[in-house]
Amino acid sequence: MGHGELATTLLTQLGYSVNAVSSGEYAVEYRKSNKADILVLDMIIEPGIDGLDTYKLVPEINPLQKAIIVSGFSQTDRTREAQKLGAGPYVKKPYMMETIGEAIRDELGRK
Repeated sequence: MGHGELATTLLTQLGYSVNAVSSGEYAVEYRKSNKADILVLDMIIEPGIDGLDTYKLVPEINPLQKAIIVSGFSQTDRTREAQKLGAGPYVKKPYMMETIGEAIRDELGRK
């Protein structure tokens, strides 16, 4: 099971309706015509643009878009830059249901 499938399964179990897309470019395209309460951005997306570059394109669609960042690596300058731009919590993989659930609740509740 890939990380996208794992995240989808966990979030579905937590009661969220999830749409997984295969790249940052698709995420931006998807978001142009669909509402999303929150984006779960993977910092390492192959092929294509990473989580930060994806997040940079989203404010053109919705400046108030909420997002959390996930990565199998430690925090980097790129994850911190995404957070400076307004992305929410960073969750390190492998994540557990509690960890990702809490990050999403915190971000959705953030004003």
